Amino acid sequence: MRVSAKADYAVRAAAELAAAEEGPIKGIRLAEAQDIPLQFLEHILLELKHHGIVRARRGAKGGYWLAKPADEVTVADIVRAVEGPIAHVQSTPPEAIEYRGNSEHLQEVWIAVRANLRAVLEEVTLADLVSGEMPSVVTDLVATPDSWAAR
Repeated sequence: MRVSAKADYAVRAAAELAAAEEGPIKGIRLAEAQDIPLQFLEHILLELKHHGIVRARRGAKGGYWLAKPADEVTVADIVRAVEGPIAHVQSTPPEAIEYRGNSEHLQEVWIAVRANLRAVLEEVTLADLVSGEMPSVVTDLVATPDSWAAR
């Protein structure tokens, strides 16, 4: 599975907002803090605003801030806001796909993949990212050496 730059940037920008101690944060500041192209980030922030994850205000004292407390925003919320539903197959939910013949049981594999992605992404909040205190679903997985193998 590939995590898109858009999803990665969205989570990183939201984590910056979660860590912010002062009022609204300018887009340029978020872009510089995370080395994200500003124009791309502005489009991402608009999507996050549209989905109720961030709020925005224009003007000299404007910028972006989280619409909810950081412990109420999950990585899954952010990924869904910018990418749509998690683990669809060719833009279709796996439960709506009917496979035939030797591929008949592939649907079960895609549903299991989605369930596992959700198990992690729905547990990790922005507060977890900022504090570095990950839930056990993450710490247990990253403690396994095989998890670090690129393949």
